[in-house]
Amino acid sequence: MKGLIIVSLLTFGMVGAEFCYKNVHAFCSHKVDGSLIHCTSNFSSVHSVMYDLESYVKQHLSQSFQYLLMSTNFGNYQKNREGLSKLYRKLSDDTWEDSIHLLKYITKRGGTMRFDSLVHSEPVGAFTNVFEMHELESLSRALDMSKQLANKAHHIHGEVTKKNDKYHDADTINFLEDKFVEKHTKQIRDLAGHVNDLSDLTKSPDPSLAIFLFDEYLKSIY
Repeated sequence: MKGLIIVSLLTFGMVGAEFCYKNVHAFCSHKVDGSLIHCTSNFSSVHSVMYDLESYVKQHLSQSFQYLLMSTNFGNYQKNREGLSKLYRKLSDDTWEDSIHLLKYITKRGGTMRFDSLVHSEPVGAFTNVFEMHELESLSRALDMSKQLANKAHHIHGEVTKKNDKYHDADTINFLEDKFVEKHTKQIRDLAGHVNDLSDLTKSPDPSLAIFLFDEYLKSIY
């Protein structure tokens, strides 16, 4: 009986590995042209969201440059809003780092990053191409941008959470939750707080002073 169990386990293991094995066996027997198409780190159902992950990388890169332009806008001698400039520079750097995490994950799971397509993640007309915004307008834009990244992460998470062999991928779920979900929740909460705080401050008798003090506060925490 014990021998039967061992044989069964060995057979099961061979079934799970036969695709790459067949490639190598055929290659060594000179029956193929050298292409080991099944010998990759692509497994489970990550292939079902690989295009979404690639699009997510490009969305991060796009937003990183947008935040950098916003930082430059408030960092010049005319605006002189060092707090807002530091905030947007931090968001730019963080978004850039997240794109690197995504790139590493895509290659780790056997994917290939392609940069030959446009980013379609942002709704047409959602934002203008003008980055010379006033303080409250820029914060509201940053909040909307953060929500877009969060919603995209939730969409990909939902695609690989389906209880179906063709779509479920536990490792992608863990990666998204560890690197993005909690981080986005905190970032959106912070930006929403900044928007509402500044909105209330601009209603004061001296809004210019209020905005200056608010920017000094941002400078102290970022």
